[in-house]
Amino acid sequence: MTVPEAQGLVRGILPSCKGKKDVEVIVAPPFTALHATAGEIKGKGIGLAAQNMHFEPKGAFTGEVSAAMLKDAGCTHVILGHSERRQYFCETDAGVNRKVKTALSEGLAPIMCIGESLEEREAGATFKVIETQLNGGLGGLSPEETKQVIVAYEPVWAIGTGRTASPAQAQEVHAFIREKLSAAFGEKAASGIRILYGGSVTPDNIKSLMAMEDIDGALVGGASLKAESFSAIVNYSEG
Repeated sequence: MTVPEAQGLVRGILPSCKGKKDVEVIVAPPFTALHATAGEIKGKGIGLAAQNMHFEPKGAFTGEVSAAMLKDAGCTHVILGHSERRQYFCETDAGVNRKVKTALSEGLAPIMCIGESLEEREAGATFKVIETQLNGGLGGLSPEETKQVIVAYEPVWAIGTGRTASPAQAQEVHAFIREKLSAAFGEKAASGIRILYGGSVTPDNIKSLMAMEDIDGALVGGASLKAESFSAIVNYSEG
């Protein structure tokens, strides 16, 4: 979105988020709209995330954006390793890991995305892919550091394809993620890590998804681009 479009969307969302105590809401506009969006949501109880970040705190990396720049623009969170970044910009688990560590050291909460493609799911490799991405992205972190980490499972095969993961399918993978987090960081740390679901979340399926034990929230795609649908998702428990 352009700056005016992002501002208009946030203004449309704000009324539905007012006074919400049981839901944390975060918006993630493009870099160019971060500062303006921060002004719109200041003091309104909504967090601000960037869609990406460079892994070095400073240096000659023309066109890249650092953690300090994101914080200066008002960000509290940053999305890392999104499926589109992996697919189109060749991001690796090792690169995502560097970004996660930098975000944590600079005081930003990373929302680390993982997920399998349609080919990988049909080949029965879902759990292998998830485990590899999880271990690669969070490698070297301490249980204490994971308190600031959010994991987002986004089945690539269910994004913009017309296919939809059932709540049971989503829960199966979320439970697997929780199990692996527990093995790596301990049960206490794993229970505190929020795992979001990001596969074509809509007002129609949010309630059934959130009824699953290990689904703690949603990474909303297309439905976040309209105030009405995003507001319905935020207020799903009242529907």
